[in-house]
Amino acid sequence: MHELDSWREEKRSAYLYRVVAEAEGGTTRAALFSELALEADKQAAIWARHAQSLGRRVPERFSPDVRTRLVAHLVRRLGPRPLRGVLAAMKVRGMSLYTHAQPGHVMPQSVDEIGRRHRGVEGGGNLRAAVFGVNDGLISNASLILGVAGATADNAIILLSGAAGLIAGAFSMAAGEYVSVRSQREMYEYQIELEREELDHYPEAEAEELALIYQARGLNRDEAIGMAKSLTADPEMALKTLAREELGLNPEDLGSPWGAAFFSFFSFAAGAAIPLMPFLFARGTASLAIAIALTGVALSAVGALLSLFTGRSAVYSGLRMLMIGAAAGTVTYLVGTLLGVTLG
Repeated sequence: MHELDSWREEKRSAYLYRVVAEAEGGTTRAALFSELALEADKQAAIWARHAQSLGRRVPERFSPDVRTRLVAHLVRRLGPRPLRGVLAAMKVRGMSLYTHAQPGHVMPQSVDEIGRRHRGVEGGGNLRAAVFGVNDGLISNASLILGVAGATADNAIILLSGAAGLIAGAFSMAAGEYVSVRSQREMYEYQIELEREELDHYPEAEAEELALIYQARGLNRDEAIGMAKSLTADPEMALKTLAREELGLNPEDLGSPWGAAFFSFFSFAAGAAIPLMPFLFARGTASLAIAIALTGVALSAVGALLSLFTGRSAVYSGLRMLMIGAAAGTVTYLVGTLLGVTLG
């Protein structure tokens, strides 16, 4: 990266740190982000001296660009928490404070302990994604089938519509998930590479930033500095630690775009197939009745599974999901019936 580009990035970070500190008011976090702003200014000064030594002219004042001003405005209006992903992408560290432990939490004593907190998260995320994928397939295709069934009793048309809904929906989900995970991974890789560059140029400053974050979590100054220096002693361990504690990322588990796409495709298709299957083996009102019954059972089961993530009662979650599906199906069936009468 060009020295002047690095200078601008550090000055932009300092500017946004101060905006976040202002938004936090008089809290402990405000003090942290003010300190991080000073650290970013120091790092910008390093890049400025380096650029000047190469004969490059460094601007006397930093002027934030339109994007930075827009983000600053949104932070002032909405607060930092809703914008933590955007801020992290703009090299504002410490966003893990909005998702990780609050002050007083027992701090890890090694990089292995830090990594242990992230293990198993991907598996849980995949399970959650599978449940939601099945749920999306269930509700969307059942609603489509009921809408068409309201307009016509022709089994072939209903079957064709349901199959089209399954295929189109599954590919749409897969494409959307691929783009989402690919974009997210590229952003994460960029952020981790920035951390690598900063560790190469000013490791002491990076250790100081990490110590400030640990202080904000409840450690005293000496403990925070000692822990930060210990964790950043080895370059590779330091990179993993900074990615986790400053960015809230696990460098070893950034997600696979293709894996996410296939996962979404098959989970959506599995859900969408449930209301469609009766039309392969039955005819007339019997096929519709079986489809409704199967969809109702599946929706209740999905709702009960979702209670694993929400902590709510499995019965309550199952009934709620059943009512949501019933409402969507009823509306589309009535709309289909109205259209069938109107167009017929």
